[in-house]
Amino acid sequence: MISDDTTTRPRVPTAMPHSPNPLAQAWDDRIARLLDLLPKRVGDSIAWLRAPSRRWVRIPAALLLILGGFLAILPIFGLWMLPLGLALLSEDIPGMKPSLERSARWLEARWASLVAWWRGRG
Repeated sequence: MISDDTTTRPRVPTAMPHSPNPLAQAWDDRIARLLDLLPKRVGDSIAWLRAPSRRWVRIPAALLLILGGFLAILPIFGLWMLPLGLALLSEDIPGMKPSLERSARWLEARWASLVAWWRGRG
């Protein structure tokens, strides 16, 4: 029988619900919002991986995704694997969360400026 923690997504981030670092909390909030945007089955799988008791699965999966990100020249692997692996690993290394949040904010700002430039061309 499947237990409840594998079929429902947590509304509050599982790693650190009240982080003392606002950037770490912002990262957890960002991940929670992204999980809500994913199809239910994918989001539930990621929520399952983020549960604290799944550390033994999450760390090897994160390391394999990071390694696969570096092998992006091969057909199956891609650069998408690197940030996903880093995001998974940040559940177990909370010090990574502020850096990932700053990187995400920087990428969003660059993307917005690129879109504005592109729209202004036409």
